[in-house]
Amino acid sequence: MSSASVAGDLGIEGFSHSLPYDLNRAVKAARANWDNAGGTARLWKKDASLWTDAGEDKWLDWHDVVDAQLADISKFKALAAEIAEDGFRHLVLLGVGSASLCSEVFGISFGKQANAPELLVLDSTDPVQIKALRAKIDPARTLFCVSSKSGATFEPDLLLQYFFEESRKVVGENAGHHFVAVTDPGSPLEDAARKLGFRQFYHGLPGMGGGYSALSDFGLVPHAGMGLDTERLLKRTAIMVEACKNPDSERNPGVALGLILGAAAKAGRDKVTLLCSKSIGKLGAWLEQLLAQPAGKHGRGLVPVDREPVLPPGQYGKDRLFVFLSFAGDKDADFESKVTALEKSGEPVVRIVLKDLYDLGQTFFQWQIAAAVAASLMGTNPFHQPGAEAGKLAARALLSEFEEHGALPSEKPLLDQDGIQLFAGELSADRLLNGGHRALGGVIRSHLDSLKPGDYFGLLAYLPMLPEHEAKLQKIRKEIMAAKQVATVLAFGPKLLHGAGQAYLDETNPGVFLQITYDHAGDLPVPGRNYTFGLVKAAQARGDFQVLAGWRRRVLRIHFGKSPFGKDLAAGLEHLLDLVRAAVTH
Repeated sequence: MSSASVAGDLGIEGFSHSLPYDLNRAVKAARANWDNAGGTARLWKKDASLWTDAGEDKWLDWHDVVDAQLADISKFKALAAEIAEDGFRHLVLLGVGSASLCSEVFGISFGKQANAPELLVLDSTDPVQIKALRAKIDPARTLFCVSSKSGATFEPDLLLQYFFEESRKVVGENAGHHFVAVTDPGSPLEDAARKLGFRQFYHGLPGMGGGYSALSDFGLVPHAGMGLDTERLLKRTAIMVEACKNPDSERNPGVALGLILGAAAKAGRDKVTLLCSKSIGKLGAWLEQLLAQPAGKHGRGLVPVDREPVLPPGQYGKDRLFVFLSFAGDKDADFESKVTALEKSGEPVVRIVLKDLYDLGQTFFQWQIAAAVAASLMGTNPFHQPGAEAGKLAARALLSEFEEHGALPSEKPLLDQDGIQLFAGELSADRLLNGGHRALGGVIRSHLDSLKPGDYFGLLAYLPMLPEHEAKLQKIRKEIMAAKQVATVLAFGPKLLHGAGQAYLDETNPGVFLQITYDHAGDLPVPGRNYTFGLVKAAQARGDFQVLAGWRRRVLRIHFGKSPFGKDLAAGLEHLLDLVRAAVTH
């Protein structure tokens, strides 16, 4: 084992790593190659040949965004002052993927500030979640922030329609005064904001991909709006920016981290397991979409693993790299002891400790550099995600068919038992049926038996993101982890279409997926459309399934339909847990 640390005058109290001998040697070799080739200078000169030389230089405006934001800090102070003067109780962000994840980190980590609105994030088309948020707020005391880089993203467009109509019911023609937008210049959302009389709109940078937008207006408008000191955040982040220009990769916190990630991936340790302490627990979801973006291309990439239960040493495969991100104010001796046990057992562990929550900006920038450097080592483009886009396009095609024919295309289940239906792609169906299984438990067992060392298991849950649902799904993960010794991921749809979903389309086919859907009770119409939010979510799930199946991934879908489980998801997930437990202990 070898240990090293990088800290200096940074907000991170420590950035250290403990690596087994072979991986440490690979990291040293990667460091020497990077420095000899002038990698850091080329990164800051925006040299596309660091990656695939396919226009990556056009997506590097995030390099300079901190200085630009500090020069324009007055707009954030003005927004905060206006919100305080108007006495808004809630600031509701309507957006998905990278447009919402960094704001959710700020909202959960900092919590509600005195004399400022509480930040709420809605990043789902699930009608249960939409109605739950609507019940929490008074539109007359709420400011809505509609966030979409392209300005044409489907989900925020529909959510805007719904909440603008709800606001108009309460405040009448003054509804536009309760909305701001963050979008790229000249986008359809900017046009809509002008027509609807939004109080303000803010611009992203066209030369900055969504995954790298945390320190642009997409992240900082909500940050300022919830009453936080945005200038303080940026000044602290500027220290990290300078540190990431150091040509000595060993002393450069962003490049050093990226070389570890890239070298680990090339050595077969491509499952980046994110262990986040309580105060910064949502940081893992933001990192998940950032790390997934370079993946799923040419059989290379990283599989980010977030919120996975921690098992004792010896119960993991040899494909892991553990990253422990903690806030110094969190005192969790049990969590710390588990990480220490992993280190002592010889597992590769990277530690990053934040001294202050205002150093989250430093962490965002460090990881943006790291993801770009890791992609360089892997030979992939870190700034586009064609697989994730395919899922969105498939969903839109299904909705177009509904608008034309009044129904979604019919589906034939592989199995229909007790009101629970199973669907499989052609590859999975042939494999499962050849096993002679005609019962629910047997099909699930056969599906899970296809897991082998180096694979991972993915739960793709198109369900309401509620604590009780996640608790059941986490138990399912733990059963499979312990029995199969494979990494597991849990992603909620439709947000996975805008981030982690890219990693699941790796052509080496390491993922075994179980998608979970249900029939929506008490659906919600989309204003001005002839369909409901429940139908939208169903189309998104089916589009995602079609893409996975079309790429011949090992995917099985379980649908809680016209059965008691469709009305009681908690009971349905408990039943699924029993089926999985029986399947992995046979």
